[in-house]
Amino acid sequence: MKRFVVLTILVSLLCGANPLDLSAQGSVHKSDGSHIGAAGYTFRKFSIDQTLESLRRLGIKYLSIKDFWLPLDATVEDMAAFRDKCASYGVDPYILGPIYMSTPEQVEEAFAYVQRFGSEMFIGVPSYDVLDLVVRKVRETGIKMAIHTHGPDLPDLFPDIRVVVEKVGDPTLGIGCCMDLAHSYRYGQDPARDIRKYAKWIWDIHIKDVTLPSKAGVAKEMGRGGMDIPAIVKSLRRIGYKGVISIEYEADEDDPLPAVAETAGYLRGVMDGIK
Repeated sequence: MKRFVVLTILVSLLCGANPLDLSAQGSVHKSDGSHIGAAGYTFRKFSIDQTLESLRRLGIKYLSIKDFWLPLDATVEDMAAFRDKCASYGVDPYILGPIYMSTPEQVEEAFAYVQRFGSEMFIGVPSYDVLDLVVRKVRETGIKMAIHTHGPDLPDLFPDIRVVVEKVGDPTLGIGCCMDLAHSYRYGQDPARDIRKYAKWIWDIHIKDVTLPSKAGVAKEMGRGGMDIPAIVKSLRRIGYKGVISIEYEADEDDPLPAVAETAGYLRGVMDGIK
């Protein structure tokens, strides 16, 4: 598959095309129906304009928004201008977060922020102490929350989807999971199996490849790590997942674009190649 990708790039160069600028290239591939996005943390060293231009070049149309671009005290007017900026690049700021909450005041601030933005759901990481308040706020506002998992890096704060299920109990309460597949793998779990097992809990996905199924595992361009990406794609198709699959690549923070480009290309190739 990697040889095919390299040959494709070479052919594009010979034909005078820019293989990194995918924004204007037409296709009729299976991956076209998938919602491949980017997690904002990947571009934490870059302005929102730089980030949006990178996504435009890669043909990525969905971005999760961190508060270093849109502060928690942003006004409705600030938010409208931010949405317009994203739209000018053809990018949907589809979700806010992750937002960390360890006090009641932070819970109130987070829900007010999401409400002003006009979203129906956000990615959150509440401490266990404020989870009951989060449930009440979900009921009061109608805003749902997807809890982001962090694997072995935060073992005492929703390390994987099992803990989300254990602590929340019922997704009809309006709380589900933003499942970070690489962190699940680093936590010793099988992401493809867990996708099938906990399908109704999975409301958003973060994805990358990592080297090892332990805390020692580090991010790599997709296809260069140890994760079984074809099995993950098969599981997502099996459960009929229709949400966004956001690439979150924490490494190479000063220049993540090459790795994100390779990861997006590999993921699209797997999606196109699996029947």
